[in-house]
Amino acid sequence: MQTLDAENRIWDVIVIGAGMGGGLVGRRLAEKGHRVLFVEKGPRGHRHEGQGLADDVTDPAARLVRGYWPVPVRAVVEGQTLNFYAPIGAGVGGSSVFYAGSLERPERHDLEATPGHPHPTGGWPVSYDAFQPYFDDAQRLLGISGTPDPLSREDPGPLAPPPPLSEGDANLLASFRDGGLHPYRLHSAIGNVEGCLQCVGRKCPKSCKKDGRSAGVEPALETGLADILDLCDVREIQEDKGYVSRLVCDRQGVRLHLRARIYILAAGALNSPRLLLASAASSKRAIANSSGWVGRGLMFHLDEYFAIWPKKSVPGDGPSKSIAFRDLYSRNGDRFGMVQSLGVDATYGIVAMHIKQLYERSRFPKLKLVHNGLNVLAAVACRYFGNAKIFAGMVEDLPRYENRVIFDPDDPDVPVFHYEIPEELHHRRRLYRSAIRKAMKGMRLFHLTKGPQINYGHPMGTLRFGDDPKSSVLDRSCRSHDLANLYVADASFMPTSTGVNPSLTIGANSLRVAEIVSDRLKEANQQND
Repeated sequence: MQTLDAENRIWDVIVIGAGMGGGLVGRRLAEKGHRVLFVEKGPRGHRHEGQGLADDVTDPAARLVRGYWPVPVRAVVEGQTLNFYAPIGAGVGGSSVFYAGSLERPERHDLEATPGHPHPTGGWPVSYDAFQPYFDDAQRLLGISGTPDPLSREDPGPLAPPPPLSEGDANLLASFRDGGLHPYRLHSAIGNVEGCLQCVGRKCPKSCKKDGRSAGVEPALETGLADILDLCDVREIQEDKGYVSRLVCDRQGVRLHLRARIYILAAGALNSPRLLLASAASSKRAIANSSGWVGRGLMFHLDEYFAIWPKKSVPGDGPSKSIAFRDLYSRNGDRFGMVQSLGVDATYGIVAMHIKQLYERSRFPKLKLVHNGLNVLAAVACRYFGNAKIFAGMVEDLPRYENRVIFDPDDPDVPVFHYEIPEELHHRRRLYRSAIRKAMKGMRLFHLTKGPQINYGHPMGTLRFGDDPKSSVLDRSCRSHDLANLYVADASFMPTSTGVNPSLTIGANSLRVAEIVSDRLKEANQQND
């Protein structure tokens, strides 16, 4: 869309960010007849792209054209200053175009207290039952396939049949069952159409992997009621008398001002609060931050990676993103999370990348000789792993006021955050690691992680919703307590991280927000008639 056309209109809704949350909220609003403008930092991209995330591309322009966030994040983690390329997308579809397609529902006790499972924060302001129809809706839009979790008492919602299991996966599934576990087919947004490329961790050129682009932005544009301004940096959200009045943006060297009746912030849990903090710095007054919680409560997941071998010798049959189980989701009141196949085999490239990442983020001096020797170590490890499959277990994180996103006016495009792992979370992670070993007794198991492994692809919680304006940024409708026409539709809204990948929860909540916003716009239209 042309810059002048976008600037000369007053849109029904402007959505800042075109990832999973932004894509689905914009799609649903356009389908309901509202004029929607997506404003996206990255490029529109091409339908037949197939690249994955890479941290060896360092030129900012080259990164941006590929849909990567152009600059490294700067973080202080456990007292150590780190600069690294986080798995953050910048383009249509956002980070979701690179994800592995795992979209699982949280459990009821993730959102509310249940018998035997008290909630550590008292519960979310919106109940599991209130979210359920939106989980169902998101599963239909995203074409989720899989089988029900045999341990769950909840309705699994619409699930398409999964593809047939490979020989190696069938063997592993049987081994898990023989060991007393309750595996099921992972809930995935990969469509498994003829010629499916199984685009785990990279863009899908066939659109059979559903994400914020293929299930959100593209269908929205097809309605004729949505447009997109790509390569557009939102610099400031301006407010007037408790309302957002306009966005100040830069696009290809042109300063522009965009106006709408409703604004929806969906730039991600690192960048949405950063934009609000940047706006406050520009105006010298708090923006949407009367609670002091903007950017606070940052959460991730702690991941536990392990390789496991089938009991029988079977030939290698390629990567698998097909098996999950929740037997270890919680134990004796301790909140852990699900276990799922990672979608990669223990190949040389994967093992080498993992070893190098551990080394780069360590405190050891970065010596060239040592760095070169890591390739040899990876080659030896691969011969050992053979036909092993890699699994990941995740541990739920909880919000802490001290863990936060920061805006640096000297580097306004750089995501900056501080994150400390409390001893309570260290303790739960050690218990989880022990529970994995016990659950896999009798199977050949090798832990790929030694210390805590933070999943930087799962930032959450930095604009938390809640009923108390003193301890939350958003109300239960995900509208700002302070700005009457500002809503949020990304992982920022989550007050706890749950024990599953956040994508389905983001999608479901964005559809919920879309319905709330649509009803508000229609009511205003009726009053003006």
